[in-house]
Parts: sequence; structure tokens; C-alpha cells
Amino acid sequence: MKNVKTLALAATAVAAISGNAFAADRGQDIHAGDYNWMQFNYMYAVNELPGESDHDYIEMEFGGRSGIVDLYGYLDIFNPTERSGSDKAGSPKMFLKFAPRFSLDAITGKDLSWGPIQEVYLTTLFNWGGGDANLYGPGAGDVNNGSVGIGADVNVPWFGKVSMNLYKYYEIQAKDWNGYQFSMNWFKPFINFDNGSFISYQGYLDYQFGADSEFNGATGKATHGGAMFNGIYWHSEQFAVGYGLKAYNDVYLIADSDGFKSTGFAHYFSATYKF
Repeated sequence: MKNVKTLALAATAVAAISGNAFAADRGQDIHAGDYNWMQFNYMYAVNELPGESDHDYIEMEFGGRSGIVDLYGYLDIFNPTERSGSDKAGSPKMFLKFAPRFSLDAITGKDLSWGPIQEVYLTTLFNWGGGDANLYGPGAGDVNNGSVGIGADVNVPWFGKVSMNLYKYYEIQAKDWNGYQFSMNWFKPFINFDNGSFISYQGYLDYQFGADSEFNGATGKATHGGAMFNGIYWHSEQFAVGYGLKAYNDVYLIADSDGFKSTGFAHYFSATYKF
């Protein structure tokens, strides 16, 4: 269990990593193998999109498994020292991602695994910004959406277990559905050291598609787009440091333009303390 928890604690930006026992293997006790984890990351972003901003932030990242619920989330606190020169000066202070998944294996008491599919979930995802109504343009509103769909843990060659989720995308602010989102994440240690530390390739993909170009009174919106994070991290039992390259394409369905960039690349540097 310690090794599994270490991997979960180490998984920066890896959503919905389940425990070492799948629901189908838990017998009558769906809480067998429950665990939880938390870590704090100090991050610095260079050329973050949309908007091409450079800034630091503190991230509280958490997750775990309890019975039918598999949970991942994080809370970002931007410009924590209120530096006037930060690109986040005067912007909302916080962003929250909250992603509970509910095991259909555990709910039904049936083993739904098949081939590379290890466990099946009813999956949800919520993204909440700090509430600035003009953050992405006059009256455009901040990030405020929720999604629901079907997900699975899938055994992928070399990567091992990869979380894959397909959502119907809901704009909470507009109170209307708008397309779909596919998300996946991975965590793969590929170099192990004698002292127990290791280097991992970890990351995620969030991709929206099937959206409307005119939505909630706005025109010229992108109909598809997303972001992919690719991180190389060194992990020990208590600490982690790493670098991530993030690729964007019309992220948040904001059409890229010379006046406001939403397509390109950003760099992330991270130092982590694990609890």
C-alpha cells in the first residue's frame, strides 16, 4: 500500500488515480484499499495561455479513494505575495478544479472490466474561476463549467493505467450545454534510483469538441480546442521537482487572435512538498 500511495502522492496534475484494488477485487468491502493524499506545489508559469502571462502560484492538490468515490482536485492561489509586477496582479486570486468519479463496478457490485478496461465510472468535472466577469473580455465571464459523462481506467502499453473520460460539457454561467470534452491523464515512472526516488513522465489532455461558434450571445468562438501537459518530474517520498511543457489550441474555446492569444506553448516549473 505504501508504494501505491507514494505513486498517488507523486502524481502532480494526474487526475483520478485509483487505489491498488479495483472495485471488482474488493469483495463485500468496497472500502478495502481506501486511501487519500495531499501535496502543496509552488509553481511558476511562463507564457501561460490564454493571455500570455508569467506568474507564480501555490497549488494545493488532493485526491484519494473512498468506497465508490474516486476523487481528484486542486486549488490554485495566484500571485500569493501580491507582486505588482505579476501578470496576475489585479486578477482573481483562485481557481478550483474538482473531479469526483463514481465507480459503477462498486455501485452495481459487478465486475465491469473487459480487456484493457479495468474499472468503469460515472464521471464528473467542475472548473470554477475566481469570478471576474470581464476576465476574458467585457462581460465574457470567468471559467465556470461542469461536465458529466462516462469514464474508465484503461491499461495502456508502457503507460500502465490511464484515466480516460468523455463528458457532456455544461456552461454553468450560461446554464446551457455546449459540446463535449475528452480528458485523459497518465503517470509513468521510467527511471528508478536505488534510494527509492524516481523520474516520471506525467501529464494530461483536455480536449473540447462539437461546440457552437455562437453561444450565450457571443460569436466567433472556437468549436474545438484544448490543452496538453507533458511533465518530467523527479520524485522522492516527501518531495518532487519538475518541468512541464503545455501545448494549447483555442483553449477554453477562445478563438486565437493577435489581440488575445489562446494557441501556443507555455512552460511550468514546480517544487512540491507531500503530506
